Amino acid sequence: MGHWVGERDKTMEKRLYVGNLSYNSTEDDIQEMFKQAGTIVSCQLMLDKFTSRSRGFAFVEMDTPEEANKAVEMFNEQALDGRNLRVNIAKPREERPPRREGGGGYGGGGGRDRY
Repeated sequence: MGHWVGERDKTMEKRLYVGNLSYNSTEDDIQEMFKQAGTIVSCQLMLDKFTSRSRGFAFVEMDTPEEANKAVEMFNEQALDGRNLRVNIAKPREERPPRREGGGGYGGGGGRDRY
């Protein structure tokens, strides 16, 4: 099982968070820019699930950790579509507790025990 964890760590070293994107930027725009740093394995522009509009950030996976670091050096604080990008090595996604249905607040649903 330890081998798998090591593989995952290597993947994380190649995965970049690209933030402060213009809502007009497309995956093609991002790929065109980042291919200057090396081979792109994947590019995923994050979209709002209700409106399908850009959420202003993306994840780009480069082929090697060296290419990922080169991309950070080349593109962090560089402009794309009039916005200065924030580019860094992506952090592992934190485990968050599951959301409770109904939320709190007004009319947020029962959950009371009945006697």
